[in-house]
Amino acid sequence: MALTWALWQRHDTAGEGGHVQVTVDDIDPGPLLPHLFRISRALAGRLDFLSAIQSVAQEIERFLPYDHLDLCLLRHDGNVSAAYETGIETAWGRHGTGDVRNSPIREILLGHLPNMLTEDATRDPRFAFAEAFNGPIHDHGLRARVHVPLVVADGVIGGLSISSHRAGVYGPRDVAAAQYVADLISPYVFALREAERSRHAAIVETEARAREEGLRLGARDLTQALEQERQRIGMDLHDQTLADLSRLMRDLTRPDAPATPEVMARLDGCVSDLRRIIDTAVPSILEMFGFAHAVRVHLERATRDGTRIAVHDDSDGAPDRLDPVARIALYRIVQEAINNAGRHARAARIDVRIAQTPRLRVTVADDGCGLPDDIRRSRKRGGLSHMRTRAQLIGARLSVRSGRTGTSVSVSLPKEQP
Repeated sequence: MALTWALWQRHDTAGEGGHVQVTVDDIDPGPLLPHLFRISRALAGRLDFLSAIQSVAQEIERFLPYDHLDLCLLRHDGNVSAAYETGIETAWGRHGTGDVRNSPIREILLGHLPNMLTEDATRDPRFAFAEAFNGPIHDHGLRARVHVPLVVADGVIGGLSISSHRAGVYGPRDVAAAQYVADLISPYVFALREAERSRHAAIVETEARAREEGLRLGARDLTQALEQERQRIGMDLHDQTLADLSRLMRDLTRPDAPATPEVMARLDGCVSDLRRIIDTAVPSILEMFGFAHAVRVHLERATRDGTRIAVHDDSDGAPDRLDPVARIALYRIVQEAINNAGRHARAARIDVRIAQTPRLRVTVADDGCGLPDDIRRSRKRGGLSHMRTRAQLIGARLSVRSGRTGTSVSVSLPKEQP
């Protein structure tokens, strides 16, 4: 039995400032039953909120015409809500989530009122309280409005809102009809909300396990890399500096010992080698003069004469406000990128840019020959592997782009870094 709009159109409203006393028991649901059955069938198999509301919207319009319809759902903490809408796209749907205290229908969502009915929401003071997120009401001319709660197990899980551009077109019977719809769809909405919660929990757990495993593997790889670095430093000292000093001592004990200027030059070379090894092991310049200066000094030492170098710090010194562990790890990544550009890329220019937009990002770019394909693809060898490990341990994202026109290494830290 079809329900005609003429039967339901009533202009007696609760007025502005109150709620309707009528309940679903006050009207005969018989004319609504065919519509409610079709709504129930339309909901079957829906797996997300948006498709659910769109599937029932057309049937609702047969007995409750509207220009805008939305479901406002409470999250599990009860403090934020999300709107899923049809008819008109508004800022409510685009906003995603918001504080329930700013919702125009907070009295419904907080369980303070059984329903809300207004002739003209653009003039109704109930929708104009301080901090109210009521822009769409005025932006889209949503005047006549009906709001009823979605209730499961005596608890409000959201609200159903129906709006028209025309003022005064809804009455108490429309409130009752909307409540029938809300009571019908509430179990479906509750099930969808719980399914979404379960999916989100599973994703969070999977991501947490992946991070834990990544950190475990990263710590193992970094420990191995540090051990290799210690061995390299030991070999540098043994094979180069210690050998030079030993030769110098032997030369000085010979009858034809070299002249003082020659000895001083060789000693100066040994000191320079030692300083290079110490600077590699302990970034004292980083501590004393800051990140950008330390990067510039390393650029000067790691590049050939004639290589054009530049350091641009557009972050107002953001790296120096990082946690010391994160700052040193970031510096080591940049060091390795500069070393690769200076030693292997045959670059004529190397630029380092430090920016914060809003993430802190450091990019090392050169105009060299690019990385060999096997090195670029490999994740288990050489400096690139060490850079990825260091980035992973501080929660940073490492990006490497290489081609015939040069290589760009970019490391981006998460927003929550101070």
